[in-house]
Amino acid sequence: MSATETYDALVIGSGQAGTPLSRALAEAGLRTALVEREHVGGTCVNEGCTPTKTMVASARVAYLARRGADYGVNTGPITIDMKTVRERKRAIVDKFRDGSQASLEKTKGLDLIFGEARFAAAHTVQVKTRTDDRTLTASKIFINAGTRAAVPRIPGIDGVGFLDNKSIMELDAVPEHLLVLGGGYIGVEFGQMFRRFGSRVTTVQAGARLLDHEDADVSDEIAKILREDGIEVLLAAKAERVFRDGTTISVEVSASGESRTITGSHLLVATGRVPNSDTLNLNAAGIATDDQGWIHSSSRLETNVPGTWVLGDIKGGPMFTHIAYDDFRIIKWNVLEGKSATIDGRIVPYTVFMDPQLGRVGMTEAQARQSGKKIHVFKIPTSRVARALEMDESRGFWKAVVEEENGQILGAAILGIEGGEVMAVLGTAMLGKLPYTRLRDGIFAHPTLAEGVNNLFA
Repeated sequence: MSATETYDALVIGSGQAGTPLSRALAEAGLRTALVEREHVGGTCVNEGCTPTKTMVASARVAYLARRGADYGVNTGPITIDMKTVRERKRAIVDKFRDGSQASLEKTKGLDLIFGEARFAAAHTVQVKTRTDDRTLTASKIFINAGTRAAVPRIPGIDGVGFLDNKSIMELDAVPEHLLVLGGGYIGVEFGQMFRRFGSRVTTVQAGARLLDHEDADVSDEIAKILREDGIEVLLAAKAERVFRDGTTISVEVSASGESRTITGSHLLVATGRVPNSDTLNLNAAGIATDDQGWIHSSSRLETNVPGTWVLGDIKGGPMFTHIAYDDFRIIKWNVLEGKSATIDGRIVPYTVFMDPQLGRVGMTEAQARQSGKKIHVFKIPTSRVARALEMDESRGFWKAVVEEENGQILGAAILGIEGGEVMAVLGTAMLGKLPYTRLRDGIFAHPTLAEGVNNLFA
């Protein structure tokens, strides 16, 4: 063990919060160490947003190619080259990751250390690198260690060679029949993606609805869309046992008091995420977590140990790249600029990259009603939007929840073509506290999707 190395600041994890934070700390004159276990960029760049949305784009091209005749464009038989899809994905990931790493390595006062970090005491971290063990101390420590795919406790699951969100993107051939356990973001996106690549897809969801934290009408419409695309969706279906017979994987499922066995060539486990806190030896530092390992934090992102903060997914709550980046901004403002920013009341937008997209911001209708506010719900089918009809992309609906007293938009669900982009229009109005009437009476370029906001609030 080498001598203890002293830093002003230590960041654990180079995700979408840890990377910009480490640069900001170093540029502010603090001698900073950034410890990264595997690769710069965190889940988003390497196994999350960047690669999945790259592959979603490939799947959409396949979808449009098959629909060519609907637009008067005749094409030949469509085939999928998964190796090319994979290489395109890898190239974009490498570009993003390498650019970020190069920027870190050029930052004066910042040491990028690749290794496994574990606390030895409140402000002391041991790092096991490929060549040695190092001991680092710092008066300020920031934890951005992220999450990993959860593995459900289903008999036989460990013996079948299942896929997760990372390994499924490394396939070099289209699965014949993909079984998906889980009906959340990951299950929905990958299920539709591989259906478009040509796989038969069966989704097994333990809950009564897909994306069951959304309003019931949103969940129901999503299930309808996936079924239209040829995906078998099993709801309120519990996976009881998993087993392999040669090249076939079978899942025993119980639903409505009956049992059935479904078989497929591949199994994707998409049943949630767990925090990487179990690798950090947090007990040695006295850092508190809940019983699932999510790190406790204040609204200022402070842990219970003075001089230690937590950012990103590992603290629980909304697990989105843009939320992690906002965590970085809050800590930057507070630690480096002496402000008192908090996460209280921040508006959370997100997009589910199914097709059509689900763009969501703020409260659901159910949450608004539970809050006791008097609300009005505006809702139109996407077929009421001229641009969607012109593109022959009219599936879904748009919905916004407005507080009657002041006309403020409380939340929106845009399930339609480019729903995430349209949602941003409503989210921007929420940030500016504009009443819905400003959008209702606003001028939007014709014919754009955003123009549909006029119709939504008319």
